[in-house]
Amino acid sequence: MATALAERNTEPDPAPPPMRSKRDQISRAEGWRRRGPLLPALIFMIIVTQIPFIVTLYYSTQSWNLVRPGSREFNWLNNYVDVFTDSQFRTVALNTVILIVGTVVISVVLGLFFAILLDRKFIGRSIVRTLLITPFLVTPVAAALLWKTSLLSPTNGLVNWALSPFGLGDVDWLSEFPLASVMAELVWQWTPFMMLLILAGLQSMPKDIQEAARVDGATSFRLFRELTLPHLRRFIELGAVLGAIYLVNTFDAVYMMTSGGPGVASSNLPFYIYQRAFLGFDVGQAAAMGVVTVVATIILSSLALRLIFKSFSGKEEAA
Repeated sequence: MATALAERNTEPDPAPPPMRSKRDQISRAEGWRRRGPLLPALIFMIIVTQIPFIVTLYYSTQSWNLVRPGSREFNWLNNYVDVFTDSQFRTVALNTVILIVGTVVISVVLGLFFAILLDRKFIGRSIVRTLLITPFLVTPVAAALLWKTSLLSPTNGLVNWALSPFGLGDVDWLSEFPLASVMAELVWQWTPFMMLLILAGLQSMPKDIQEAARVDGATSFRLFRELTLPHLRRFIELGAVLGAIYLVNTFDAVYMMTSGGPGVASSNLPFYIYQRAFLGFDVGQAAAMGVVTVVATIILSSLALRLIFKSFSGKEEAA
């Protein structure tokens, strides 16, 4: 019996029960009660975004032209085949890429320049900051009308008036350079957004690192190249992605300034889809174009946002 008691005493004690956090102890009913206030917003989002997209998917499989009564019939994926074989659609898609990339790149460069300017102390900095932010607060339709009638008008535009001493005062910008004119208006509107985002990044940069680099003899250019620009990379990437996602939906500037002309020289995808649906009355093909545009936008924006979130979370540096 003494041997049995000794063996029982030498047996290891049973493992303690695992620690459970308070989150693990929340019941399923409690979880649903906490999610309850979010359900109206979720239902509203589904009704406003997902149901219309499902209806658009259905329309994209229909051969339906409103000017031909009784022409509605199921045609499988022929609308998508017509979209990818349409030469005008390819031209408009290229215009959209040029418009987005050109606007984002120029806006980022100008926003970086103005952000560095506003990061310094000088007399009247608050007034300059307010004036530079103002274009972003103007309604897009009003901004497009302002550029069309007051700046780029061939008869009384301020641009031609400013260029008249150089012999360039008789240029019809909206007819000769339609895509560049729309891009200029979008750059004017989006530069303040990029400037504010980059300025926030500049003000979050530790000043002691810059002062230590200056003490070590670093020039202003080297300081900008090796310290400031790497620190601002994440903010620049975020501004570029957000700007590109929004610029995909640009419609008002194209509609108000050039109406997509001449021909499709300044048309982008939203305006071309509008023309097919409301001017050509081809509902099926317009729906197919809309689905292609949405899917391409979701894929590109998801990849870009994943890279940005990875950069901000620090996983990129850890890897």
